[in-house]
Amino acid sequence: MRITQNYSKEFEKIVEAYEKSGGEASKILDKRVASIIISGDKIIGLNSVDGVEIESGKMEKGVWAKIKILKGKKIEMPIHLCTGFLGKEGEQRVNFDFNVEEGANVKFISHCSFPWSKKLTHKMLATVRVGKNASMIYEDAHFHSESGGVTLISDTHATIEEGGRYKNSFELVKTRVGALKVKMDVDLKENATAELNSKVRGRKDDEISIVETLGLNGRNAHGIAKSTVIATDETRARIVNEAFGNAPYSKGHIECNEITKGNHVDVSTLPVLKVTNDLSELTHEASIGRVNSKQLNTLMAKGMSEEEATEFIIKGLLR
Repeated sequence: MRITQNYSKEFEKIVEAYEKSGGEASKILDKRVASIIISGDKIIGLNSVDGVEIESGKMEKGVWAKIKILKGKKIEMPIHLCTGFLGKEGEQRVNFDFNVEEGANVKFISHCSFPWSKKLTHKMLATVRVGKNASMIYEDAHFHSESGGVTLISDTHATIEEGGRYKNSFELVKTRVGALKVKMDVDLKENATAELNSKVRGRKDDEISIVETLGLNGRNAHGIAKSTVIATDETRARIVNEAFGNAPYSKGHIECNEITKGNHVDVSTLPVLKVTNDLSELTHEASIGRVNSKQLNTLMAKGMSEEEATEFIIKGLLR
């Protein structure tokens, strides 16, 4: 790990925030692990390994990074991305360009942590290309402050080439959300597969917007988009899951599970299916409601209070 000169104290605080979000500091300090550490508008730590090429630089109010996994390389240990913001107010922009070349295999673990922010806007734009017969997994966990003052805008555009495999998961369940706007869209070529999975828990007056889109544009392309949102108190949530069957023998499934708890929640979910090729097959499941009453009664019969049983079920859904 190469730590930028004069940023050792800042590095320590970012690592502290990283651990709050559930990350393992030992991983980003391990020389065998490729990693990037971002604080505000600068990269303060960077490490690369064989088979991984990283370019990075500054831009207005943020940073950019291009990460290439070279053809045929199997990166054995996950690449760690750590993004933090130490100030209480401001704006942070992060642009990522991921290029997983033909036959390569990689997993990313990303933690974005803003535990001290009172009024922060974080904007992340990611462009993803997964090459022919390549594989990429991206796990993104967020940890915000309890003030509800964080606005997160995340936009991911992915192209999965022939035979490629892509899995993207987004999670914001441990803290207040604040305001959340997440968009993910995937262009799937022949025999490509993708899985999108979002888990978010809203509290107080949090606002949640999630739009996930599967473009099944190649023969025999397969995709799944699944969202699980827990809305409590006065949370507002708008969830849209879309699948477009544009190629023969393509298959897509979308699933929206929204649980509500509180008299003032405002939640809507919209599954969108569109077929332009009669050999494509699309399915969906969508539900909004309180926790399962049978499960609730079973747990209460075992001695739990209603609040304890509800929390137990919610944690199980978000696991």
